[in-house]
Amino acid sequence: MSAKLESPPPFASPDAAPRPLFGLKEAVAVVVGNVIGSGIFKLPPLVAKFTGSVEVMMIAWVLGGVVSILGALCYAELGAARPDAGGEYHFLDHGFGRDLARLFAWARMTVICSGSIALFAFVFGDYATQLLNLGPYSAPIYSALLVAVLTAVNVAGVQAGKRTQNWLTVLQVAGLLAVIVAGFFFAGPRTEAAAASSSIPEAGAFGLAMVFVLYTYGGWNDAAYLTAEIQQGHRNIARSLILGLSIVTVLYLLVSLAYLNGLGFAALAKSDAVAADLLRGAWGPPGAALISIIVGVCAITACNATILTGGRSGYAMGRDWSLFRALGVWKGGAGGPRNALIAQGIISLALVAFGTWRSKGVETMVDYTAPVFWLFFFLTGMSLFIFRQWEPNASRPFKVPFYPLTPLVFCGVCIYMLYSSLAYAGAGALVGVGVLLVGVVLLIFDRRVR
Repeated sequence: MSAKLESPPPFASPDAAPRPLFGLKEAVAVVVGNVIGSGIFKLPPLVAKFTGSVEVMMIAWVLGGVVSILGALCYAELGAARPDAGGEYHFLDHGFGRDLARLFAWARMTVICSGSIALFAFVFGDYATQLLNLGPYSAPIYSALLVAVLTAVNVAGVQAGKRTQNWLTVLQVAGLLAVIVAGFFFAGPRTEAAAASSSIPEAGAFGLAMVFVLYTYGGWNDAAYLTAEIQQGHRNIARSLILGLSIVTVLYLLVSLAYLNGLGFAALAKSDAVAADLLRGAWGPPGAALISIIVGVCAITACNATILTGGRSGYAMGRDWSLFRALGVWKGGAGGPRNALIAQGIISLALVAFGTWRSKGVETMVDYTAPVFWLFFFLTGMSLFIFRQWEPNASRPFKVPFYPLTPLVFCGVCIYMLYSSLAYAGAGALVGVGVLLVGVVLLIFDRRVR
């Protein structure tokens, strides 16, 4: 974190630009690593509570995977047609203009990615503290250390970053498999049948359940930032998104069934720490310790994947916005967006401090990121319609099936999620929207200067 910022070179060299270093395996690892975080260990009880029955709950998890794949198909067309390290920044730039793209890059660097990094760091800190308590500020210390260390790993270069991601994703999936095995083969006898139902949910409760489900599936879109670095990107971007989300959907369904088999529906709906309850029942206190390690690994994996992809939009912004030109530096060879990664790390550390002050780190970061995230998710989906209208004959190596129904459904979900994130927002959401408005002020200032 103490590395000195480099000055942008006066001209681009062949090595000072993104190179296709990610194969299909690494791209799938980024998708899986970004999606599987702490959500699957924290949110299933809320999904059970608001669905009210085993059948409806499982439908919600399936729908979450389907909606995510619909969005991934839209992103696959955009990414295959316009491979660029800027990802969504690049799509918004061509669809809506440079100013909106710059505003998105500002939002991503200061709110979306940095907030997500801080969120995963808080989850890691909470579970690491259960294994070794460092005192009254143990969790924030662990959180800050994770941000600093993983940022340094990715600043060291793309090769180090992607190798770390591959190994972390293997450990992450192994952790989920441990939950599945414990639920199906080692859990003790239950006091109810798995098919039992709780009270009938209130009207609209299913929609609230989908908010939690889709949050758990979130993060797959970050693969768009690797479109210029994926080998045979015109084919592998779609493959990595669909394959990665399919793996995640199957794992989520198996984990949900393991919770049901090991705890029963009523106990699942009432649990505050469902995975810990499951493993404690299966393996006693060592099981509770094991789940702390599992969730910690998942948080590390998601945090590393977000850091890996998050610097790309800052890099794109630095290339196109003179106020942030220092971010538009790509370390030569197998390097990466060094300055953008450092800036992102500093902002993430500031958000760790903010979340610590609020005393609700994870909840504050969810509130902070959600409205801004879903706003730009919707605009990115809409850019697909713009490109189809303006450039009907453009080359599209991959086309979203069932157009225009597929992107219409996806955009509709984005609008609903935007509404929900504002309707249930806390103080963190107001801060996130305020930071977005600061970006608007910077845009106005830049236009006046120019």
